[in-house]
Amino acid sequence: MNKTPTVLTLEDIPFTPTAKLRKDMATLENGSAPSHQRTNGTTSNELEILCRELKAKVDNFLDAPTEDHVLNSVKNQIIVARGVIEEALRRYRPEELSLSYNGGKDCLVLLILILASLPSSVSLQSSVSQSSTAAQAGSSSSPRPFPRRLQALYIRPPLPFAEVDEFVATTSAVYHLDLTTSNQPMKPALTEYLRERPEVKAVFVGTRRTDPHGAALTFFDETDDDWPRFMRIHPVIDWHYREVWGFIRALNIPYCPLYDMGYTSLGGTDDTHPNPALKEDSKGSSSKADGQQFRPAYELMEDREERLGRDR
Repeated sequence: MNKTPTVLTLEDIPFTPTAKLRKDMATLENGSAPSHQRTNGTTSNELEILCRELKAKVDNFLDAPTEDHVLNSVKNQIIVARGVIEEALRRYRPEELSLSYNGGKDCLVLLILILASLPSSVSLQSSVSQSSTAAQAGSSSSPRPFPRRLQALYIRPPLPFAEVDEFVATTSAVYHLDLTTSNQPMKPALTEYLRERPEVKAVFVGTRRTDPHGAALTFFDETDDDWPRFMRIHPVIDWHYREVWGFIRALNIPYCPLYDMGYTSLGGTDDTHPNPALKEDSKGSSSKADGQQFRPAYELMEDREERLGRDR
């Protein structure tokens, strides 16, 4: 007798980190990195294992039936974003790609989608490369190895939140990022980064349409003439605020704790405050910030209110 599949709704989703990430983060906090061993005792590629787990997680979410309109929108956005990421992985080798990562919700979604896309894309690249080389040389060749780390750049604001710095450091270890941190403004930071890593030709960016300077962007945009030259890739450019949080909640992704304190857009301590639209007027499960009560970021509904807690 066939069972009726459980229909997924946003209200059914718990707010706890995934078991693996919770365990890995605890291990990292204790001073040692998580380890995976093959049956023959050799250390396996931890990034590949993680990517395959995240791919399964995303695929399972896409396959789960739902009547929730937000989650259905999230599914459509995942399909589009994954297509952009897969196109980027066809155009560029992993060593030619980097990620702009500051621990915020948008680049966190982008990071998870990139990692979840790597297994299929790397396998396809390996098959194409192997077939091409074999056809030219008349013999088989070794498949392209799975990358062990993903390049990323964290450009810190002048006065960063300690919570953000800690979250970036912890998640960079858990997600196996080859992270470069810069304290310079964006343009000189990018100039120096590309000088030190001349193989990087494209950078994934978590900009969305409602962000400053995001209105006219496309999925692939070359930098302007007065900026360091590289391709900017924007897989989540058309995501809405509720879809970002729908993804994070549905996949149970750990996020920066400032979001539970009413912050909805993260900058520095000098220009970022809890969102006044989330100010709690009555008793509830809100968190305190600046001596007041604020509801968590995922309770905000409107894109236009996302940056009400930012001075610029």
